[in-house]
Order: sequence, then C-alpha cells, then structure tokens
Amino acid sequence: MSLKEFTFGIGDTFQRVSLPEEHISDIMEGKHIPAADVKQATLNCMRHPIGSKPLRQKVQKGDSVCLVVADVTRTWNKSSQFLIYIINELNDAGIPDSDICIVFAQGSHRAQTPEEDERVCGAEVLQRIKTYQHNCQDPTLVNLGKTKLGTPLKINKHVVDADKVILIDGITIHLFAGYGGGRKLILPGVSGYETIQRNHCHALAETIGGGVNPHTRATVLDHNPLHDDMIEACRMINPCFLVHSVINADGEICRMIGGDWHDAWLEGTREVFTIQEVPMKQKTDVVFACAGGYPNDVSLYQGSKCYDPAEMAVKDGGIVIAIMEARDIKEPPAYMGSFTYSSTEEMEKALRAKFTIPFFVAYKLFCFCHRCTVILVTRPENFADIRRTGQIPVATVQEAWDLAQQKLKEQEKTEYTINIMPHCTKIVPILQDHS
Repeated sequence: MSLKEFTFGIGDTFQRVSLPEEHISDIMEGKHIPAADVKQATLNCMRHPIGSKPLRQKVQKGDSVCLVVADVTRTWNKSSQFLIYIINELNDAGIPDSDICIVFAQGSHRAQTPEEDERVCGAEVLQRIKTYQHNCQDPTLVNLGKTKLGTPLKINKHVVDADKVILIDGITIHLFAGYGGGRKLILPGVSGYETIQRNHCHALAETIGGGVNPHTRATVLDHNPLHDDMIEACRMINPCFLVHSVINADGEICRMIGGDWHDAWLEGTREVFTIQEVPMKQKTDVVFACAGGYPNDVSLYQGSKCYDPAEMAVKDGGIVIAIMEARDIKEPPAYMGSFTYSSTEEMEKALRAKFTIPFFVAYKLFCFCHRCTVILVTRPENFADIRRTGQIPVATVQEAWDLAQQKLKEQEKTEYTINIMPHCTKIVPILQDHS
C-alpha cells in the first residue's frame, strides 16, 4: 500500500498523517488571486460601474445621501480601506460631508464601540461623517407594509428618509442566504427585530420536523425564499448604488464591485464563486475538512465554516474528520449555549420560537452530526463541550484516522474513498458532471 503524507494546520501548530494514496479521490485547494490596488479599484468600480451610470451621475447637489455600511462583524470586507474614496467621490459630485450620513447595518447585533466604529470606517471618515447605530428595537422604525411572503417590513428611519442610499460591504458565500452583501444590508441590516425573525425563519422548512430548508444553502439563490424576501425589501428602498469588495484566500481585497444594487452584486457573486469553486470528482466515504489553523479555527463557531464544504463533499452517512483547535471554545456563548437539546426535533422547535444566527448554525451542526459521523480534532480541554454538539472529539489527526478506519472496517468498506480539504473555509467543492 502506497502512503502519502498530509499536513494540517491546527491553531499555531501542524499535525501530519499518512493516508493510502489509492483511496484518495481529490485534494482540494483554493485559487491564488493577487491583491488589488484598493484605491484604483474603488475609483474604477464607481466610474465604470455594472448596470448603472457612474456614481457621480447618480447623485446631485442637494441630495441627502445615506451610506448603509456593514457592521464590525464584517470587517473582513476591509471597508476601512475604501470607504474614504466613496465619500471623496460624493464630494466631487457636489455632495458635502454635511449631507452624508452612515448607518451601520447591525441587524439584531448590539451597538458598536467607538473603537469598533473606527475599525469599520477608518479614523478620517469618523471625523468627517455623522454616524448612526441601527437598533432593531427602535420605535422610530418606518413601517413599509409586508412582503409577498408576509414579512412585516420596518426599516431604519435615516435610510428611508435619505434621498439616495448606497450599500457598502463585501461579497462572500453565506450559509443560508446564498451570498452575503447587497440586499442583506437592508434586510436584515437596517430592519426591525420582527422583520429579521420572520425572514430568517425561511431558512427552516415550512413544516415542523422538516429541518433546514433545502433551498436556503450556500451559493443557492434560485428559489431561495429567504433571498427573495430580502430582494423585495431592498427594492422598496431602491438604493442608487452599491460598492462592495471581494476578498481573496489571504484576506486581501482582490476585486471591487460597483454599480446597480442588484446587477452589480449579482455579478460580484459570480466572481466570488469563480474564485472559490473547486472541482470535485465524487462525494466520498471520508472527508478531511481542516479550517486552516489560526485565526480561522479560533473558536468552534468561527471554524463552523468547515462543515458546509464537508457536507458537500461527503456521502450520506459518511465520515467527516474536522480539524480545528477552538482555543476560545466558549465563544460566542449564544452558539455554544445552544447545544442543550436531546433531539433535532426539540432543537428545531426552540429555534423556530426564537431564531438567531448562532442558534441556527448550531442547529445545522447538530443535524449534520445526526446524518454523518463527525470526528473533531481539537484541544483535549474542549472534549466535554464537543460531545454536546454530537461530534466525537480526539486530540490528533492520527487518532481521528484510526477511528475512521475502525468504522470503515465495521461497515465492511474496503474500497472506500477520501476527499481532502486542507483549507476548506476558502473553497466550495463542486461535483463535476461526468455524463
């Protein structure tokens, strides 16, 4: 038997394991995309936009302009690097700083600290532009009626009252909205609590016991009711422009997208997919899914992005070996505190009663662990917490592989297959059509 050695990052260290080469189907790594000149890319996307006239022609002197900016939980988008160029472009179009405001698209998140405001905007922007923290419980939210799906629309007053609205964020894959950014800046970004709850519950099947809605998945937009609901809400505001970043595997801005709030964003999702898609020959019996080390695996919640690509790459009932240190295993408490249920049905009922993103992410993992065997390589002090999630904790990749081999033997599988994803949070495995 020919063996091939693989190295996986876990925290600040590495672990190695030798695997039988003849059983390996695919080794999936992301593409290298070079970083962009951020200033030039931002100016180009505003002056040569997608599906729109240039930004300078979309506003005019006397307009009040509201920039809806993604909050501190999205600072991976590097908005502090390009927001200043948008404001300067508005100035050149005749819009003074005094006619511009920023509303942070916090959804149901807490208000930001001054330090967090600076992380989002940069120091100069904060000195020049007035900012508002969105509060989803604010009694001054404006009632705009209901969507076709019955979602009551209450939106931030500063956004509704502005003459022109511009959406500022980055585009990435999203676990149930298909992709982040764009219309998400309005719903959930600047929406009321009930609006957010009703919209997000579309991530669950229509009937209790149905689990996760199969149409609300990463990269899926067609027939995704949650996405459709967000689009309808955004259309009521009808932002005049959008500026979004696209981030490479090294966390750098590699593209800037500007233009129509829908068409430019949609083109940006195609770019993200092109960057992250990795061809896959087949779903396999065993999948190695590594977060890629610190900071991607700083917590189980952060590293939870491992499970979606792993689910795409493993056979039903297969074995997943997830690899993440999770040194901050208790963070956030809302996520780890969700693993208190004895069955998926009990957990689903509680989630429907009070939907939150951490709770939903926990529920998805709990369901996944009931469909597949999930072995997690992590720190020994995490073992008790990990068992509550439904995963089997081990300390080393070798232990995980030994356990997987034992289970394969119990299943009498000798012709098993393996997929390997050393940095699986950066990729989307796509099954190739061999017909």
